[in-house]
Amino acid sequence: MSRANIIQPDQSYTFADYFKLNFAPRDILAYFDATLQKQHLDFPRSERHLDRLIDLKQRIEESLPLLTLTSEAARREFLIAPVLTDVLHYTQATLNVEYPVAVSNQLKGSLDYFLQTQQTVLVIEAKNEDLERGFVQLAVEFIALDQWLDSEQAVLQGAVSTGTIWQFGTYNRQTRQVFQDLNLYRVPADVEDLLRILVHLLEF
Repeated sequence: MSRANIIQPDQSYTFADYFKLNFAPRDILAYFDATLQKQHLDFPRSERHLDRLIDLKQRIEESLPLLTLTSEAARREFLIAPVLTDVLHYTQATLNVEYPVAVSNQLKGSLDYFLQTQQTVLVIEAKNEDLERGFVQLAVEFIALDQWLDSEQAVLQGAVSTGTIWQFGTYNRQTRQVFQDLNLYRVPADVEDLLRILVHLLEF
C-alpha cells in the first residue's frame, strides 16, 4: 500500500483517529510532508525553587497504591492534572483543556492540554496507555498547530503521558521535522526532572 492510500483525502479525520491508524508513524507523517526522528533530546531544566515539589511527590506516592488506573479519567485527574496544576503555579501559564483546533478536514479535533505563555506546550494523554500511538497523535497535532498558531515560535514542544510515564517531543516548523525523545520520565520517581523541563519550556 502506498503512502497516498494511508489517509483518504475525501474522508474526515480527528486527531484521535490518528491514534487508531495501524500504520508506521513515519508513513502517517509523510502524508503531511513531515519526517520523524527518534533521538535523545537534552532539555534544559529550570533552576528555580520548586516550593510545591515535595508535597506533589508525596501526594502521588500516597495515592498510587490506592488508585485503579484503568480509566482515562483516573489518570487525568490524579496523575496528569496535579503535575500541570503545579506547572501553572510556577509559570503563570494559561491552560486550555480540550482546546478545539480546526485547520482542515484532516487536521481537526481537541487538544487535551494546551499551555501558553510566550511559548506553547502541548500535552496529550496516551489512550489505553499506548505511548507509541499517543506520540503519533501528538505529532499530527504539532502539524496542525503549526498552521493554527500565529506566533514566531520556531520549535513547538510537547509531551505525551500515560500519567505514570511521560515522553517529550518537538517539531521544527521550518524543516517540518518531528523529534521523538528516547528518554522516558516516570511519575513519581522522575517528577522533579519532569517539572523542571516543563517549567523551563514555558519560561523561555
